Amino acid sequence: MNRNRRTAVAGVLVATGLLTAACSGADTTAGTGETVDAAKLRLTPTTPAAQGAVAKVDWLLEDEPDSLDLDTQGSSAGRVVLTNVCERLYQLQPDMTVEPFLAEKATTPDDKTLVLSIRQGVTFHDGSQLTADDVLWSLKRHADPDMEQSDEFTNVTSLTKTGAHQITVRFKTPDALFTKALAGDAGIVWNKEQVEKAGQDFGTPGQGDACSGPYRLTNWKSGDSITIRAYDGYWGEKPLTRELVFRWASDSALVNALKTGAADGTFAESPNTAAALRGTKGLAQYYGPSTATLDLIPTDRGGLTDPRIRRALSLALDRAGIARSGYGGMVEPWATPVGSGSWGYAKAEFSAAQKELAATAPASPSAEDLTEAKKLVTEAGAPTEPIVIGTDASQGRTVVANAVRAALQRIGLKGTVKTVPTTRFEEFYSDPQARAGIDVLAGDWYISKSDPMGFYDNGLSDSSNNWVGFEDATYDRKVEQALSTLDDTERASLTIDIQKRFADAAVWIPVAQVPSVLVLNDELTGAPASQAYLYYPWAADLGAKKG
Repeated sequence: MNRNRRTAVAGVLVATGLLTAACSGADTTAGTGETVDAAKLRLTPTTPAAQGAVAKVDWLLEDEPDSLDLDTQGSSAGRVVLTNVCERLYQLQPDMTVEPFLAEKATTPDDKTLVLSIRQGVTFHDGSQLTADDVLWSLKRHADPDMEQSDEFTNVTSLTKTGAHQITVRFKTPDALFTKALAGDAGIVWNKEQVEKAGQDFGTPGQGDACSGPYRLTNWKSGDSITIRAYDGYWGEKPLTRELVFRWASDSALVNALKTGAADGTFAESPNTAAALRGTKGLAQYYGPSTATLDLIPTDRGGLTDPRIRRALSLALDRAGIARSGYGGMVEPWATPVGSGSWGYAKAEFSAAQKELAATAPASPSAEDLTEAKKLVTEAGAPTEPIVIGTDASQGRTVVANAVRAALQRIGLKGTVKTVPTTRFEEFYSDPQARAGIDVLAGDWYISKSDPMGFYDNGLSDSSNNWVGFEDATYDRKVEQALSTLDDTERASLTIDIQKRFADAAVWIPVAQVPSVLVLNDELTGAPASQAYLYYPWAADLGAKKG
């Protein structure tokens, strides 16, 4: 499932082929007004392993979840809580690889059949056994057209129980991304009896969690806090932290709570929040790989409908300047529309391909880049109408929009910035009428799967996210082929070719990749720093730095 990132750039963010060493602790530049060089950000999927137990941790979310039923309300805030409570058939690891989990074994008798062997000895938090019937019921609930994850099941022809502890999934065509979807919300296993008993109230304050994870939901006081506590009957390794209390705050309130010690940690949803906390005594910061990026998304009106103008803009854009001025050096200039957190396999190959594409998306434009860009503009007939750049008033997007206008001026074109309220800006993603007056959106995006092919269907001729109207029959055919290729090596080769075609046409113009940022009391450690925190039980690894 593709998701645009709501509000400010959300920190969902493995292993990167570019930077791998840990980065944490106080920053000596804090308070000086200096920005951080994005090239110095070192990404790591994990933090050092915890050595001791902790009775209680206070954690901050940016907002209160609307629901803890991720089938009906799949918010990031709810997911950060629930990933410690609810388990999935597959599990996304901190390094963004995917492994069988509640389905402890999976086989493929043929390319269109997946047989899941369900782990035995697992109990839900009410003490009842997790069964294949619960798995089958959960998958069918996820697949319901009214549910958030239904699009993950469009290629599924049947879901059946084929043994006491076995579920068989059959597909219309081979499906390379389905098991990765089972590591996301499409793979949550609910306690059927508990969900049906709660009815329409499931996922609301006062209801149980109907799950089997290392923590159980013990209290949700609407408007105040959510508490989870270690489940004593858990089948796996027991967590070091006994209890977590989640509260919510945003912007300056979130920063102040962490600075004063009122909270012990957060996964920062905005690079600017992380920048404001750098160097704070008693806090460590860790930067993890992510699938998230900043992008320019062109529409089907104005000068950017010509791919030559789009390529020219990409060559002229000062990505390094955007990283410094808009995001305090907390993002990295990038040449593809999906971050390195998507490299759940073939990391070396995807890293090399990313570096090759850097020539089409330079960090800072050289004289040669600008000469080539001006040549493309001349070939395209040098449109005279201003290119309208859609943005809101947030610091990062404002800087992006102004940088786009400056890039257009450098190559002899005009740009004008259209600033709208954030609520209206969010409508641009989903409503063609809302964006009818803009030529390009200063946007942000992430994907929920650790596979670049989770993104490139956005370039299909019939994709609702292909706003510019890109059409290429060869591209469409190769995307469908890659999505049906189960072998990772073969799929990586196809994906790299697709990625090059997407970049050559500049269907979207990538700006920067955005890391996951973990801000943590420096006496704590163990939680993953990567985007896996949305789908992996991160709190179970959290504990004291010293025994």
